[in-house]
Amino acid sequence: MTRPAPSTEKPFLYVVVCAAGVAAGVGELITAAQERDWEVGVLATPAAMGGFFDAAAVEAQTGRPIRSDWRRPGDARPFPAPDAVVAAPATFNTVNKWAAGLADTLAVATLCEACGLGVPVAVLPCVADALAAHPAYRESLERLRGMGVRFGDPYTGEEEADGGRPDFGWDRALDLIEGS
Repeated sequence: MTRPAPSTEKPFLYVVVCAAGVAAGVGELITAAQERDWEVGVLATPAAMGGFFDAAAVEAQTGRPIRSDWRRPGDARPFPAPDAVVAAPATFNTVNKWAAGLADTLAVATLCEACGLGVPVAVLPCVADALAAHPAYRESLERLRGMGVRFGDPYTGEEEADGGRPDFGWDRALDLIEGS
């Protein structure tokens, strides 16, 4: 991802979506970003493209195709270079591959490149407690934080009336990016 001059007047945000149940709500993040005057392009892991969110609705909302596969030589770049990147929801697998530099998908490669280019990156993890306790995950968070990646807790809101987890706080990712 080279950094050509932006082709839009608004800053451009890449949203990387991973395969987690809350991914169905990614439209909330897109809406919040657009309300804050961002243009948005979505990249998704191959697993996330397997029905974790409504791809047609996301494409209609952003006016752009979702990127999940590599471009072929000679293909036009469908997005301008990012001004910021949000990974939400970010899974155990993606966080660990990213920290290890295992850029085997377009989504993970984009996260790796963004860090190398100094593009601000914010992450809202969606990781089960048992996986979050794994030493590899804790080491990955430490490594990524050392690279300047900002992590937020998407569940820091009010508990639901039934005592369940609060809604996924999509806009927290934007707060992390805009706080830079």
